[in-house]
Amino acid sequence: MTTGTIAQGVWPTMVTPFTGNNEIDYAALEQMIEWYIGHGVAGLFAVCQSSEMFTLSLRERVDLARFVQRQSAGRVQVIASGHISETIEEQIAELNEMAGTGVRAVVLVSNRLAAQDEPDDVWKRNAERLLSSVPDTAFGIYECPYPYKRLMSPELLRWCADTGRFLFLKDTCCDTEQIGRKLEAAGRSRLNLYNANSATLLESVRLGAHGYSGVMANFHPDLYVWLLRHWRDQPEKAEKLQAFLGLSSVIECRHYPVSAKYALALEGIPIKLHTRSIGADRLTYASRREVEQLYAMTGLYREQFIL
Repeated sequence: MTTGTIAQGVWPTMVTPFTGNNEIDYAALEQMIEWYIGHGVAGLFAVCQSSEMFTLSLRERVDLARFVQRQSAGRVQVIASGHISETIEEQIAELNEMAGTGVRAVVLVSNRLAAQDEPDDVWKRNAERLLSSVPDTAFGIYECPYPYKRLMSPELLRWCADTGRFLFLKDTCCDTEQIGRKLEAAGRSRLNLYNANSATLLESVRLGAHGYSGVMANFHPDLYVWLLRHWRDQPEKAEKLQAFLGLSSVIECRHYPVSAKYALALEGIPIKLHTRSIGADRLTYASRREVEQLYAMTGLYREQFIL
């Protein structure tokens, strides 16, 4: 049986750097890992949709997770997803491969376990099969938007919590009322909830959410770290920072993940803008200016909250 918990705090959904030859750029990735850790994150979500996992081979997904796990060297926890196949048989193979990397938890993509028109009973049966086929492994759940978003019902989440195998939920419902019901369902179990939505983050942590796991941690993770650490003792400043973080998150809709790679380049990481999911040329001159201006505003907020 799995033991332990998942660290509370900020969990970036990592992007994958690529070389000019369309291979994973491990030199840039190494510097990215150090940048995340240096900015105080609690853990790293190494293989997810932000990582373009649907464009990576199984070998690339496994190697990517293993590299992040090894490079982190125990300083932060690492989790990874990467099961993208349609059949449960293929998913079992993928999940066993990922479990072999030594990551803290292997994250199930919620939409892989049942079709969009299938009920939670189908999801539960498939989850039981996966859990029995990948023993002695802790799991997470990711409400991934692609190819369709399957949100976890409170009842299904309670079942997951009761198994004792699930430690992490990346919640993408973007609705504080729903988050509250999920937190109530998870109760005092080891299953922690991490909000992916910036605009509702402060509301959700007041309800008991355990942290943030979203794409904006690729732009300014340290500001999210400050919010999660100080929302109780500095509530007025937390409200001010929440307003900035919520407004800034609209850039998620602006040519991500190219925009995030450009932001990381501005931070000094030698990362190319190439992705496998969208063309780098989508980041127009005006789009670059948007990222640059966000970077400048981030610097101002860092002066107020971090330095």
